[in-house]
Amino acid sequence: MDNSDIPIIPVPISCVGTTVPLSGILVPAGFPSPAADDLEDEIDPIAWIVRHPSATFWWRVCGDSLLDEGIQDGDLIAVDRAGKKRVGRIVLALVDGSITVKKLARRDGRYWLDPKSRGREFIPIPVTDSTEIWGVVAGVVRRYSVD
Repeated sequence: MDNSDIPIIPVPISCVGTTVPLSGILVPAGFPSPAADDLEDEIDPIAWIVRHPSATFWWRVCGDSLLDEGIQDGDLIAVDRAGKKRVGRIVLALVDGSITVKKLARRDGRYWLDPKSRGREFIPIPVTDSTEIWGVVAGVVRRYSVD
């Protein structure tokens, strides 16, 4: 997708504190465990994701080049501009005027923006002098249908 005509003006959302009860029981994703009524403290899910509120912006993902990293088309990602830009992290980058989200990698002495989606044809993007690593993905939010 060519994003060169999309203005890059992210808007921070206000992190209004909304807490919800947090169960003290870990939910197994394998074999079932007996249920219990243990509730821990409350948690604010947005505050749990956002470590630097004034430097965090929300973006909606378009595309499926990061399926192996658990990021899907339509997900919301929290991008932290104050996050440490390290190899192995998912980053939002500006490449020749277009925005993309990929995994930062280093191979053969060069940095790359790697797609992570097995069985799909995506090409790694070399990081050049004109590439700006804008921020680090701090978290992903996805809504499931419960209707």
